Amino acid sequence: MSVSQLSPSGSFVDLRRVRVRRIEAWERERWDALMARHHYLGLRALVGESVRHVGELEGRWLALLGWCTAALKCSARDRWIGWPPWLQWRRLHGIANNARFLILPGVAVPNLASRVLGLSVRRLSEDFEQLYGHRIVLAETFVDPRRFAGTCYRAAGWQELGSTRGFARQAGQWRHHGQSKRVWVRVLDPRGLARLADPATPNDLDKEGKMVVSPLTNQQAETLWESLLQLPDPRQRRGRRHSKMSVLAVAICAVMGGARGLTAIGEAALRLPQRLLKRLGCRVDRRTGRYQAPSESTIRRFLQSVDPEAVERVLGGWLRSVEAAAQTVVALDGKSLRGARRPDGTRVHILGVFATAAGVTWAQHEVPAGSNEIAEARAVLEPLPLQGKVVTADAMHTQRELARFLVEDKQADYALTVKDNQPTLKRDIQTCFDDPAFSP
Repeated sequence: MSVSQLSPSGSFVDLRRVRVRRIEAWERERWDALMARHHYLGLRALVGESVRHVGELEGRWLALLGWCTAALKCSARDRWIGWPPWLQWRRLHGIANNARFLILPGVAVPNLASRVLGLSVRRLSEDFEQLYGHRIVLAETFVDPRRFAGTCYRAAGWQELGSTRGFARQAGQWRHHGQSKRVWVRVLDPRGLARLADPATPNDLDKEGKMVVSPLTNQQAETLWESLLQLPDPRQRRGRRHSKMSVLAVAICAVMGGARGLTAIGEAALRLPQRLLKRLGCRVDRRTGRYQAPSESTIRRFLQSVDPEAVERVLGGWLRSVEAAAQTVVALDGKSLRGARRPDGTRVHILGVFATAAGVTWAQHEVPAGSNEIAEARAVLEPLPLQGKVVTADAMHTQRELARFLVEDKQADYALTVKDNQPTLKRDIQTCFDDPAFSP
């Protein structure tokens, strides 16, 4: 009996026997064809990271559900979560969008929609973790009130947040189409949801709520591997089990995911998905056929012996290539390293450039003994792609030479602090703001 031959009353269907699963690769063409033919929106593609589910009864397809990357912007959702825009872009992968939901024609089973939706949501986070290496803590969808009331979402435990403003992103621009939709969400992990808006927490959660590494895209992983080829290997040939590139790449991914300290890096390495371990060039265990991450002791020994200046040069260039286009503000700041001293007893002071939105250090430069940050600022900024960026710094760097260098040589803007160490400039600025033109 085919799906289309089910009784309209559906009285004979036991909902407890309905199952939801992720489709197999060979079922993709059938799933897409049915969705394109029968869903009122059709189907061109599921955006970004996507998961396709099918609800079935003893092998007969009853319903189709398509999940994909969350909407870039949704004011009702973003206010409800309470995250700032700069953090939203880093945590958006924790949300999945129910872009398509279809009960197949001829299927009329009471309460089937809410049952299938509930089963789909129940396995959603695990499916995303298996496919993309991170979990989902919140599901969202947009319901057209001209067609649907959202009853099945309400019955499945979803919450209505409000309405959209009627905009859509097309060809990289936001266009107003005037068709407002209702915003519904379903919390999959209350603890994870609370941490979405907390800047101090890691980007992803595993099943126990511990930190896991946010996977790189395939292209980013490949370019990282190519960059690390330039580094010399300080180890002896004998006894090597892991390549220098794989050890460094795994450690870098762990740090980018929030690992702090060698122990945390080793633990994070063990949780990397097979897909990413393959991209990072990790070795294959002949007994199991699985890719094997380097152990914590291997990572520790390697990092203690590698040339730090060479790593800084290669890694800094790769990070800038990955993050430069998305950054608008970079900060110039110096810090003395706690517990680090030179042979003459002086403290080690580092001047660094920090990409604020990504939380990544682009470059850092040791300030020589007898010098200061002002003298070294140009040296650390010189090789960086600063065109169109805004460079911020504290009052120490409010200098004509630095401002001229940023504007004329680097085609950048600046926001420099003015304090009492620049009394004339501070007085001039105050005079400008005392002008009635600046009055509210």
